[in-house]
Amino acid sequence: MSEAEQSPGKAPGYQRFDVNVDPEGALRAAAEAIAAGECIVLPTDTVYGIGADAMESEAVQKLLDAKERGRDMPPPVLISDAGLLDSLVKSVNTHGRRLAERFWPGPLTLILQAQPRLRMDLGDTAGTIAVRVPDQDFTRDVLRRTGPLAVSSANVSGRPAAITVEEAIEQLGDRVRVYLDAGPTPGPEQSTIVDFVAESLGVVVRSGVLSLETLRGVSPLIKELERPANDESVPTGEDSTGPADEDPTVPPDPETGAETPPVEDNPGSGG
Repeated sequence: MSEAEQSPGKAPGYQRFDVNVDPEGALRAAAEAIAAGECIVLPTDTVYGIGADAMESEAVQKLLDAKERGRDMPPPVLISDAGLLDSLVKSVNTHGRRLAERFWPGPLTLILQAQPRLRMDLGDTAGTIAVRVPDQDFTRDVLRRTGPLAVSSANVSGRPAAITVEEAIEQLGDRVRVYLDAGPTPGPEQSTIVDFVAESLGVVVRSGVLSLETLRGVSPLIKELERPANDESVPTGEDSTGPADEDPTVPPDPETGAETPPVEDNPGSGG
């Protein structure tokens, strides 16, 4: 039963489901909300995410508006299975394929060239797409029902990523139609992001759960993001509003909207 159904008096403008108590009801409500062009909050293997239909530009705009974020910070796309990757991107080279085969489902996001024929408007992507398969069984069940979802961390830009549904509700409230509660997520570290558009061998543009050393155990030639020698900025975590945001040499983080931090010494970045 949802929170909206249980609350006496005036119900909130959203529904909250305990996915361990009523998984089928939660799946049905999530699919209905996505089909209606609304946003949902769902658990991942890193932090909670806010999701919308990746194929509907108005739904993606609702997601951006909920996070108080501009189109210059497009969200990544979550898919249920690695087999769907080829339908979303132009190509995947050997290095990218090797990482996906080893770390999906898991905390790895790949930036690739988007398939041009897709009717997908995620924001100012310059023809790229960031894709991930989360290691969260229930969320992959949601994705099987909804198809690919644009998903960003469930927080207002500049605030910490939510690792509980309560934290997500406190920040996003009625901007979201359905909240899917699976208990605390493993966060606050988020997925590691590897860019295969800027560098064919792959370059880590945000450190996360998977270390550079771990990635190099599978793809030895993967590179580390280079920063200016005099850059003393210190990332302040998810949706950073600290000095890292002011560095034009660092590309925007597709999940959080923060400027992507250096690969090392970033335990505070949050899926």
